[in-house]
Amino acid sequence: MFTGLVEEKGTIASIENDGDAAKLISVTCNDVHKDATIGASVAINGCCLTVVDIDGNELKFQAGNETLSRTNLGQLTSGQSVNLERALKAGDRLGGHYVSGHVDSLGKVARRVDEQDWSYFWIEVNAELTRQMASKGSITVDGVSLTLVDVELDKFSVALIPHTLDVTTLGERFEGDSVNVETDILAKYVQQQLQRQDTKIK
Repeated sequence: MFTGLVEEKGTIASIENDGDAAKLISVTCNDVHKDATIGASVAINGCCLTVVDIDGNELKFQAGNETLSRTNLGQLTSGQSVNLERALKAGDRLGGHYVSGHVDSLGKVARRVDEQDWSYFWIEVNAELTRQMASKGSITVDGVSLTLVDVELDKFSVALIPHTLDVTTLGERFEGDSVNVETDILAKYVQQQLQRQDTKIK
């Protein structure tokens, strides 16, 4: 479990083939590696992966075809920045919201509007996902906990403060870029219960 508060931007050191469809992703970092252990969970752009090897300040992760095809991890190349967050510890402050690290879908930046130091993004997603969103609710984009501004049938908007643009990869995202989207886990449960009730009524 994560909070959506990115700890640092890491850098992709290398991506190597690891079997028929998997990849071995190596990430260099300044802080996240310091208490890392083999088997620990780390969110990379909001996608929960397991540390399989540690070499100094370089962490290595395995990603299968399912993960690579459903997230933007499959589009990464050496030298790119990624958002990193270690798993939440019991008793830690929860400054964002509960994030599972299980990406629901890829979204696409449809529009970016920069106004002085702030930026407003419109992100297109499958209409099924917007049913789990509400204005002023929580959303995770590339592992960053954000507040929804507006929600329409197949897209939503978020406002990014200068700090978020500076310390996460969202400042490097522009129209046409793919982003990982995870809806609020509480919204998923509510939708599931409503669907069950609707089925019973019918």
